[in-house]
Amino acid sequence: MKQNSSAIIENSPALSPLRGGLLWGLLGVVAFSFTVPFTRVAVASGGMSALFIGSARAVLAAVLAAVALAITRQRVPRGVQWVRVAVVAGGAVVGWPLLTSFALTTAPASHGAVVVALLPSATAVLAVLRGRERPPLPFWIMAGLGAVAAVVFAALQGGGLAGMHWSDLLLFAAVLACAIGYAEGGLLARELGSWQTMSWALVLAAPLMIVLAAASMTEQAPSGGIPEWAALAYLAVVSAFLGFFAWYRGLAIGPMTQVSQVQLVQPVLSICWAALLLGERLTWPTVLGGLAVIGCAGFAVRARSGQR
Repeated sequence: MKQNSSAIIENSPALSPLRGGLLWGLLGVVAFSFTVPFTRVAVASGGMSALFIGSARAVLAAVLAAVALAITRQRVPRGVQWVRVAVVAGGAVVGWPLLTSFALTTAPASHGAVVVALLPSATAVLAVLRGRERPPLPFWIMAGLGAVAAVVFAALQGGGLAGMHWSDLLLFAAVLACAIGYAEGGLLARELGSWQTMSWALVLAAPLMIVLAAASMTEQAPSGGIPEWAALAYLAVVSAFLGFFAWYRGLAIGPMTQVSQVQLVQPVLSICWAALLLGERLTWPTVLGGLAVIGCAGFAVRARSGQR
């Protein structure tokens, strides 16, 4: 597949913008919803350090990205586009995986879902500041209610807001970093393509992540069983690579303030996976809270699409 043919695919969506962006975004969210539980699986035994997991997943994904870019002969970013790729890399490739990996060494997966609850609103704010989108007031009201509902929902499951810990600070920092990467990546995907944007970000960050991975292995040789290595493989192949194909395509179709709200269902999915995979407790208040989160996300999307 040549670069020109790829551009045609990226710029001519088969679905209407109203539904296409949402469906691609939802596909990315489903892929990302396993990230917090699988990160917890990878760090739980202590055989792999948080630094190794956060850096190794990026290195493995960068190898896949480099191969894909080379085979399809994609156009190399030019000029200021490299700066924008660096912003995406700093938020989505370096900041998010490293900060969440360190945080989840002590925080349970359900508590980590609090981060995902705040990410859609943070992405919407960054999209307004960076992309000059102007959603109507009802959108902001429902997005705010959705964020509050998601935080309460995740807190009920994990008891996570009883007090602030260092892991909470890391998680909030991860939200800010990832929101910046999402907003910039969504705009850049309109120029470079969805998967191309993430691939170039992975390649650009690869030297730093290789150094960090080597340093982590010097301090502690990674070890673990099949679950730990399988979790790392998922984080590298899906969370850090394939999931962004769908996510950035959804953001590129946009509008980003609308598509970003689809991620409000991610904490619902993440806590369900945590219950199934890790045996974390799932209660009726959690189920009801999940329905509230999904409802707010739906109203926010309708408010934004209604303006269109």
